[in-house]
Amino acid sequence: MTTDAAAEFETHRPRLFSLAYRMLGSASDAEDVVQDTYLRWSAADRSAVRIPAAWLTKVMTNLCVNRLTSARARRELYVGPWLPEPVLTRTAADRLGPMETAEQRESVSLALLTLMERLTPAERAAFVLREAFGHSHRDIAGVIGVEEAHARQLYRRARERLDRPRRRFDVDDARRREIVERFFAATLDGDLAGLERLLADDVTAWADGGGRVTAARRPVTGRAKVLRYLLGLGARPEAGRAGIEPAEVNGAPAVLVRVDRTLLAVVVPEVSEGRIVAVRTVMNPDKLAFAAAQLA
Repeated sequence: MTTDAAAEFETHRPRLFSLAYRMLGSASDAEDVVQDTYLRWSAADRSAVRIPAAWLTKVMTNLCVNRLTSARARRELYVGPWLPEPVLTRTAADRLGPMETAEQRESVSLALLTLMERLTPAERAAFVLREAFGHSHRDIAGVIGVEEAHARQLYRRARERLDRPRRRFDVDDARRREIVERFFAATLDGDLAGLERLLADDVTAWADGGGRVTAARRPVTGRAKVLRYLLGLGARPEAGRAGIEPAEVNGAPAVLVRVDRTLLAVVVPEVSEGRIVAVRTVMNPDKLAFAAAQLA
């Protein structure tokens, strides 16, 4: 491959990673797919490629669709709740693109990426290309190899299956960070009254240990149950040795839990109408590797 062709690919790499991550919910898999796309680009007859961005998007999207098809079977056997791999944002090497609007943050939120597990690979492709990257239905049809009417149907079906209203960013970023900080302080201090004020009635907590570390095997739902769960975590002996570090993860305020510089967990609360409505904790070491590398 020529130097110019390699340089051309590198201009598209950030966008390709951002698209692959939204498709797969896995940063490590996204890196693998981007590399596979690079190999196909290096072997392609580029004289026949009229628009490199379109060619690369099509190749990579179809690689993601193929990978999602096999991943669905693996995730049915996953131990406990499955959550996406967390990615640090607002860093020097932000891998997920701009986070300036509510829509941009929503497109990579752990909440939405988890819900997208409900979709078929083709529905997920149509949804991501339309919602996150603004492709027309005609362009989407060309990317995934269907008629335009079918592409419209896939997108409509994806919206219906997600059945989730857009997250309400009814408070500014500073206020959301303050709520998250108060939540963690109350959890660590065992402040029952403080937690009660912060948690929504129907709050749900998920913990993804993947069978690798001890974690709740089922979601914990309801304020009373989540209170007991969180206070139990805060009372564990290892909690006293852990360092708690604020961060932005997938466009949202979060906390990194580290012991001796080893990343043990990423905790991402979801805030709506001034309350914590969900708490997602990723503890599976395999899923923490990408974020840990970002911290290095």
